[in-house]
Amino acid sequence: MDPERPLDALNAARNKRVLVELKSKHQIVGILKAFDIHINTVLDDAEERDESGKTMRKLGQVFIRGDMIVIISPSA
Repeated sequence: MDPERPLDALNAARNKRVLVELKSKHQIVGILKAFDIHINTVLDDAEERDESGKTMRKLGQVFIRGDMIVIISPSA
């Protein structure tokens, strides 16, 4: 994939597991269901992980404000 626009990479990751790192250093892993131009994001089957990758708690469906996101990695 050779994305022409930054949101193309997110479109390619839709319905796949992604890792989202927040400004608070928390990591959320889940299935990317939706996002908008502000990178507000909805994840299904989300779980919070610690720095070592261990699941701390299961969250279910979550909405994450785009201004809190530092990184979205499609290879979770």
